[in-house]
Amino acid sequence: IICYQYMTTEGVYGIPLGVSSTFVFLFILFGAFMDRSGMGRFFLDLAMSVAGSAAGGPAKVAVISSGLVGMVSGSAVANVVTTGSFTIPLMKSIGYRNYFAGAVESVASTGGQFMPPIMGAAAFVMAEFLEVSYVRIATLAFIPACLYFFAAFTQIHLRAKKTGMKGVPRSQLPRPWDILKTRGHLLIPVFVLVYFLLKDYSPMRVGFYAIVSVIILGLFSGGKDRFTVRSFFEACESGARSALGVAAACACAGIVVGVVTMTGLGLKFATLIITLSKGILFLTLCLTAVVCLMMGMGVPVTASYIILATMASPALTKLGVLPIAAHLFVCYFAVLADVTPPVCIAAYAGAALAGAPPMKTGFTAFKLGLAGFIIPFIFAYDSALLGLGSVSHVLGAIFTAILGVILLGSAVEMYLLRNNKIYESVLLFLASLLLIKPGWITDVFGLGILGLVLCSQYFRGGPELQTAQMEVSYAKGDNE
Repeated sequence: IICYQYMTTEGVYGIPLGVSSTFVFLFILFGAFMDRSGMGRFFLDLAMSVAGSAAGGPAKVAVISSGLVGMVSGSAVANVVTTGSFTIPLMKSIGYRNYFAGAVESVASTGGQFMPPIMGAAAFVMAEFLEVSYVRIATLAFIPACLYFFAAFTQIHLRAKKTGMKGVPRSQLPRPWDILKTRGHLLIPVFVLVYFLLKDYSPMRVGFYAIVSVIILGLFSGGKDRFTVRSFFEACESGARSALGVAAACACAGIVVGVVTMTGLGLKFATLIITLSKGILFLTLCLTAVVCLMMGMGVPVTASYIILATMASPALTKLGVLPIAAHLFVCYFAVLADVTPPVCIAAYAGAALAGAPPMKTGFTAFKLGLAGFIIPFIFAYDSALLGLGSVSHVLGAIFTAILGVILLGSAVEMYLLRNNKIYESVLLFLASLLLIKPGWITDVFGLGILGLVLCSQYFRGGPELQTAQMEVSYAKGDNE
């Protein structure tokens, strides 16, 4: 066992540790330099200027800014702490309950781990496992990631309309153009990163060029964001400290992978899942998702993905799921474990910042991220949502999926054109599942049910904001 673990490339010194010490380290270092250059504050200010005045504006700012910061941080908890220290107090100040503010930030921050162009360490390991380029992984993951953030954005908007939440007055917000004019140069490293990835350069070279571009910009920046010798070494230290945790997790995951490979447990586990599900794809996906969530609750995302990609992905590919879709399915649920009770570390971090009950924040985050648990099932059944297939098929899948997540958010928040009756929310939930599932037959039935609910709400009438004052008064009491 010792020889297998330490003297072969199947154990500790396997693919996971190799990737973490090369590609992943450089991109973590890039994130540290970006943070030191003021990129986090820039994204927050830009999101605030764009969405701050809309209904429930600060919550929408949390979604946008966390998605942008998550593109370069790749860590849910770090993302919560970075952007949440600003967005959570802002959400509470306009009347959102403390647990809801913490949940919004944790859901948005978690999505950053599968948002291109930098999707976290797991995506680089995935590229090595599948022997495809990283840019291929990022391209295929783009549509599902956008759909996840759109779903969270929709639920926040519906709750804001339902409870009468207002945004920050436009007069108190900066103009987007002014922010871009003064600090838009901070986006140059992101463009450098995307450009060289699309040129099919190796991830290590791309990471190096991106870091160099941040340093050059920092030398010519003004104020506290200007790079000095001290700040340069502080960024290096911060990146190295962040990389240590990832490297340790990958090394430990390598031990598990080595045991799985040596004993043949991976093949047995895949066979067991197929046997339990009787070869039915839907049941296999459900069992795999449950295993991923259970594993992800106690193991870091990268380690959880590595272990489950070895054990669970083969079961999905045996039933006809594309290998890349199977790996993305496992990765999504490993990430979503961060907002799945009872162990939801991203939600716990948000609750700590918001001064809210951890479990209540966790269950609220689970509800806000509900669409994220359905999206992987879609691309497992139909790869059109990954951008694979004819243009018409892909566009059709995107349209119905968008409509489906809107209806899902409406069912969860009990609001569409006005406050839903219980039977209307049940019908909307059914319609959302029918629309999210690819296929014109289910789409027709879903649209038909939507038409019935719209007619019901149009002819029923009644007050649209009947719970607004009560909700805001409760929120103020919670915050005090």
